[in-house]
Amino acid sequence: MPRIVGVNIPVRKHILIGLQAIYGIGSTRARLICKRAQIDPETKVKDLAEDQLNIIRKEVSKCGEIEGDLRRMVAMNIKRLTDIACYRGLRHRRNLPVRGQRTRTNSRTRRKQHRK
Repeated sequence: MPRIVGVNIPVRKHILIGLQAIYGIGSTRARLICKRAQIDPETKVKDLAEDQLNIIRKEVSKCGEIEGDLRRMVAMNIKRLTDIACYRGLRHRRNLPVRGQRTRTNSRTRRKQHRK
């Protein structure tokens, strides 16, 4: 399995879908990476040569915040919200929906209330 930024890319999928296994890369960014690397997005990962993988690795590294750095940044943002005790921080702390959703009938997965 090819590794890009410390993530194993699924071999049997198209490179467009395989790149989306990396945290922080969605469909738009994956298309952009394929376009910059001049690789057909429909190419399977197992059919890529090593030099093509190196080009993709370089393009992914140029993308900005991805994988570990992005996870750390998101965690730090949530920690900052909880530390200053703003409304969103309190919702994170209590494991309730943060973005204004109702809780009377929905949000069971967020509240973790299951039938006994």
